[in-house]
Amino acid sequence: MIETLRKKSPTIAVVGDLMVDRYIWGACERISPEAPVQVVNIEKESILLGGAGNVLHNLKALDTNIGLYSVIGEDETAQELQRLISALDPMHTTIISEKGRRSTQKSRVIASGQQVLRFDDESTEPITPSSQDQLYHALTETIQRYDAVLLSDYGKGVLTEDLTQKIIALCNRHNIPVLVDPKGTDYNKYRHATLLTPNKKEASLALGKAIKSQEDLHSALSTLREQLALTYAVITLSEEGIALLDDTPKVIPTVAREVYDVTGAGDTVLAALGVALAAGIEIEEACHFANKAAAVVVAKVGSATATLNEIEEYEHSLNKGQAESKIKDLVQIERIAKRLKEQKRKIVFTNGCFDILHKGHAAYLEKAKAQGDILIVGLNSDESVRRLKGETRPINPLEDRAFLLAALESVDYVVPFEEDTPYSLISRILPHLLVKGADYRGKEVVGSDLAQEVVLIDLVEGRSTSNMIKKIEATQC
Repeated sequence: MIETLRKKSPTIAVVGDLMVDRYIWGACERISPEAPVQVVNIEKESILLGGAGNVLHNLKALDTNIGLYSVIGEDETAQELQRLISALDPMHTTIISEKGRRSTQKSRVIASGQQVLRFDDESTEPITPSSQDQLYHALTETIQRYDAVLLSDYGKGVLTEDLTQKIIALCNRHNIPVLVDPKGTDYNKYRHATLLTPNKKEASLALGKAIKSQEDLHSALSTLREQLALTYAVITLSEEGIALLDDTPKVIPTVAREVYDVTGAGDTVLAALGVALAAGIEIEEACHFANKAAAVVVAKVGSATATLNEIEEYEHSLNKGQAESKIKDLVQIERIAKRLKEQKRKIVFTNGCFDILHKGHAAYLEKAKAQGDILIVGLNSDESVRRLKGETRPINPLEDRAFLLAALESVDYVVPFEEDTPYSLISRILPHLLVKGADYRGKEVVGSDLAQEVVLIDLVEGRSTSNMIKKIEATQC
């Protein structure tokens, strides 16, 4: 699925409420003599693009082309918003400045790592009919550029009922998925959307009924889909995953192993679902993808995003016991090696035919893995083995040899190659360490000029594929 998203690189529009998230960081060591309040000595400030802007950050992290449509004021906060938006470099931007409107800024005071105060400066009344018309007209002029439209409603006045319904109708006419992160308790303004992404509490409030059991959950999904004429009904369940109703109700379980901070996870789910559906991926698989993206985000501190590389690595860690997921082609391993180096992981490379896997192989690979963090094994193709070992080899075909190697805990990735030597493969990986058997002592090791270090490892005496074949042949005489 990750490969599909990389090839597709969809283009997605975000319509919604923008805001500046301002953080004032400091330390508190005393109480004010003027009133029973903390005195915070300011150490630094940070300013981030929030609201619908966090959805944009998530889309950018997922290698998506983005368009932005919103309404702001004509104040200093608006200038800050424009600067933050420019840094994201959207493919298209329609930002309407409305006279007399106060752009949203949320300021948080963080004392010794703890938020002690938040103060908001904003207008929350609906944008003017003129602003709505301008925004809608801009979207109609550009709608055919997009593979999906995301409505990020923070209740700050941009997504009025009339505008929201017009946008949903426009998307439906063009067969473009339109996904909504809803706000408030009246979801009627989102009728006919592809899906909404309320959490369980939000869905309970909107439906006026607590969700306490599986039956309640299934009923809530059904009610949302029927009353709002949605294509799919979705309710996010935090650490439990995502509830989905397409043909039948089901829960897509979460895959998060560590949860440090759920801030912004809802925006991540919206963005991930949007990217997946925009790429033509089926809804259930899209939910699995969104779960993995959210798992990456909640393992970080603060409002965070998940990249395709991070999600791919997370998938790999989840599938550690699934051999087939560890078998990669040249393009995939080159990208993986680049990511591993960015993470300061030490890459070890070795290669061979590994025709009949035996104790000698397993011991050798365990020692090779111990030299670094990640072990990549280059595996000769069947034709390559025949050229090197003769027409009677390999005994086991490439598919079997790759699977058995990948099933070993010491092996992180297996990469087949067609050439007689792995030089071309090594040049794409550029490993930190190149490992070969001690029988190469005094010989030239192919690729030694490309690696930072070459390590020779003692082999288990008497263990080899050739010896095994001889014993088998001897029993047949």
